[in-house]
Amino acid sequence: MRVGMSCIFEGHEAASDEEVYRDELKLADLAEPLGFDALWGVEHHFTSYTMCPDVLQFLSYMAGRTERIQLGSGAVILPWHDPVRVAEQVAVLDIISSGRYIFGMGRGLGRIEFEGMRIPMDESRERFVEASQIILQALETGIIEYDGTYYKIPRRELRPRPTRGFDDRLYAAAVSPESVRIMADVGAGILINPQKDWMEVADDLDQYRQTFRELKGVEAPAPIVTGWVCCDEDEIKARDMAQEYIGGYYEYVLNHYELAGRHFDTTQGYEYYQRLSKAIHKHGSSKVVDNFIELQIWGTPEQCYERVLDIRSKVGNDGFNGVFSFAGMPPETAERNMRLFAAEVMPRLQQLDDTKAAS
Repeated sequence: MRVGMSCIFEGHEAASDEEVYRDELKLADLAEPLGFDALWGVEHHFTSYTMCPDVLQFLSYMAGRTERIQLGSGAVILPWHDPVRVAEQVAVLDIISSGRYIFGMGRGLGRIEFEGMRIPMDESRERFVEASQIILQALETGIIEYDGTYYKIPRRELRPRPTRGFDDRLYAAAVSPESVRIMADVGAGILINPQKDWMEVADDLDQYRQTFRELKGVEAPAPIVTGWVCCDEDEIKARDMAQEYIGGYYEYVLNHYELAGRHFDTTQGYEYYQRLSKAIHKHGSSKVVDNFIELQIWGTPEQCYERVLDIRSKVGNDGFNGVFSFAGMPPETAERNMRLFAAEVMPRLQQLDDTKAAS
C-alpha cells in the first residue's frame, strides 16, 4: 500500500496564518525523509477551514524541495479555474518534478467558494465535465481546443509540451453517488474523504466499478483513502485527541460547507447533500460529528494499523493518506503524531499486498 501525508493548512485562533504555513511546511519537509510515498495538498478559498487557495503552487514549491516523493492534488477544483491555465500549470509541475505529480481533481461543494469565484454552483457538474475533457485532451495530445457550452477555446499548442500521460496518475475527489458516476466517465480513480459509513462507500464504489468497466472496458483503479490521524502510545490519550481535534475539525467542515443549509434543496447536482442536510436537522450535528470521528484513524499504533486494514477490507484502497495536523493541534503534537505513525504504522502498511484488497 502507498502511504502519503496531506497538508491542509487549517487556520486557528492560536496562530497567525503565517505561523500556520510555517508549521505545515515544516511537516511537509518531513514527509520524504520519514519515508512517505506521497505528499498531498488541497484547494480551498475564503475561510480558515483550509488556507491553500492554489494547491499547484504549493506542490511546485515542494517539487523543488524534494527528490523522490510523489506530489498529489486532492484536489484542483476545476469549475473554479480556466482549464487552459490548469493544463499549463499541470504540464509545468509534471516536468519540474520529473513525472512525480498525481493529478487529483474535483468539482467543489462550498457555496462561499462558488460565490467568491463568481461561478453558479448549479453549473458545477457540467463545468467539471467540460473542463476535465479539455485538460485531459491537452495533456494527452499537447493541443488545447474546445467548443462547448461553458468553454470555447481556439486551437492552441500547449507549451511546454506534456511529456507523460496521466492514465495511471488521475484521481478525482468524490463523496456523493452523483460525483462517483461522473468520475467513472472521466476515467479517474477515486479519492475518498470519509464522511459516511464505510459500507455505504463500498456500495457507491461497486456502482463506480461497474460503470467504469462498461465505459472503459477495463477494471477501475483502486481508490485512495484520506484519514484524519491521532496516533499515540497511550490509548486514552489518543481517544481524547480524536475527540478534541478530529471532532473539532469536522465542526469546521459543517460550518464551511454549510452542510445543514437548505440551499442544497435548490442546487442541482448535490442531491446527496440534500439528504445529509435533512439528517443533520433530524439527528443534530453532534451525532454527525461523532460518526465522523468513528470513521477516522486514531488509537495506539496497533489500533491505527487495524483501522486502516478494516477500511481496506471494505473499499479495496491501495493508498492511504494521513492528515496529521488540524483543528488547532499544537505543532509539537502534530509532529509527534506524524512521526509515530511513520515509524510504527506506515512500514506495515507499505508491506501489504494490494492484490488482497477488496474489490
